[in-house]
Amino acid sequence: MVLRSIRYGEADRILHLYSRERGRIGAIAKGARRVKSRLGGRLEPLARVNLILREGRGDLCTVTGVDTVDAHPGLRERWTSLQRATQACESVLRLLDSAEPNPPAYNLLCRELQLLDGDADAATRAHALAFRMKLLLAAGFAPELAACAACGEREHLSAFSASAGGVVCPGCEAGSFALSGEAHEFLVMALAKPLAEAPEATERALGQADRAIGETLEHHAHVQLRRVA
Repeated sequence: MVLRSIRYGEADRILHLYSRERGRIGAIAKGARRVKSRLGGRLEPLARVNLILREGRGDLCTVTGVDTVDAHPGLRERWTSLQRATQACESVLRLLDSAEPNPPAYNLLCRELQLLDGDADAATRAHALAFRMKLLLAAGFAPELAACAACGEREHLSAFSASAGGVVCPGCEAGSFALSGEAHEFLVMALAKPLAEAPEATERALGQADRAIGETLEHHAHVQLRRVA
């Protein structure tokens, strides 16, 4: 999956890629910006491709061949879908910077772009937050939601603490923020339901869920992502 493409030199492109077998890959596509290049438009961000790469002495592989698996043309025609797809790729780019493979994360990203490509109704704030929750799980940073992250209490879980690692009870709520029952339920169902069946919630609950996800990323993964609007 092409996460990002950056102009380099007079005609080249630097690519940030995410693959099923090798995780993050950096590559250079030499001459890709020339009019007659056979690489050209096949290496646009959000495209799923099969690549032939040549490894050299540096950190970047060289692209020597490319076939398009899915260019996702549908999502490129709708601004909101394009924005959501770009957010998804940025999340993977920032959170998963290792060359270690993570098939669940790769499959999740592929599924997200497939849904956004085929269904304009998938480009909602709730859907985008459900994707981020599942990405947290795939990356090993999912918060505790079933019991107080500090003491294990299973009742009266009305606050969220990133430092504690998830929801907390009144006795352990120092440094936390209030989390409504609806927001808590949204976070639980975002993990439990398939991505195509992402739960809905009020804007207030989604705002709290967004904050919980963002603070978890900042505290445990040391990553800051733009909040989902």
